[in-house]
Amino acid sequence: MRPWSYPMEEKPFKNVVERARDRFHISNDLCRATLCEFFCTAFLLCIGCCASAQYLISRGELIDYFGNTIGWIGALFFAVSLGFRTSGSHLNPAVSFFQFTIGNISGIRFVLFIIAQTTGAFVGSAITFVVYYDAINNFDGGSRAVTGDTATAGIFATYPSPHLSTIGACFDQTVATAVLCIGIGTITDRRNHVPLFIQPLFIACHVMLIGMSLAWNAGYAINPARDFGPRVFTFFVGYGWEVFEHRNYSWFWVPVLCPLLGALIGAWLYQSFIGFHMPDVVDDAVNYDCREVK
Repeated sequence: MRPWSYPMEEKPFKNVVERARDRFHISNDLCRATLCEFFCTAFLLCIGCCASAQYLISRGELIDYFGNTIGWIGALFFAVSLGFRTSGSHLNPAVSFFQFTIGNISGIRFVLFIIAQTTGAFVGSAITFVVYYDAINNFDGGSRAVTGDTATAGIFATYPSPHLSTIGACFDQTVATAVLCIGIGTITDRRNHVPLFIQPLFIACHVMLIGMSLAWNAGYAINPARDFGPRVFTFFVGYGWEVFEHRNYSWFWVPVLCPLLGALIGAWLYQSFIGFHMPDVVDDAVNYDCREVK
């Protein structure tokens, strides 16, 4: 080795995770986004349904309704944060439909996301059932029920309050999902300049507001995958066909179809009243200084 020569550059050290990433990283964007939607939706439903299980099985003594809502919102915040940079963390066919109608995602991505989200919701609720299997058995004596004092189906899917009519249910889910998508449109609109790192927190807070104001009628499902995936799971684990025939088949389809309509309405209400008219840059915004007012 000549005295003026430099030693060979050492290869940077890679730990086990980095080496595994090099080996197993999925290069296809659609595949990794779909996988991300599955995993994040499963995470959301697992933690959220566990919070509901604690609330229902303890009859509100361990955590009250507010604690249950915080559990779901915490689950949503981390679920959105998990996949925000990979798939956008829709976690909801209504949100994916909203993004599809405004041209942000393709038709094939929309369909694959729905499948991944619904399957993820099924798996997430299954994990909750396994975790709380003994507690559920102790609560209902092994007799799975949809209604009554020992009903536990509400841990997994939503069911309407006794006062709610079918028309009222449709209106409830449509309005709540429209509010959801107006909020998401506001938070994610690039012209609003909301930093990416804080958007998951804002989305979680927005859903918390919906939960604290629009949940009394039917539990604010506002997510076809979140409701239908767990409903199918409960059908298979002993709750029977009643999960679908509840109220003479006038409920189970409401949180599946109406959120899609609500997403469409919310997305275009936001664009029509706000998005189309927003300045492209902050400097173009109206100056609200009172000295400028004539």
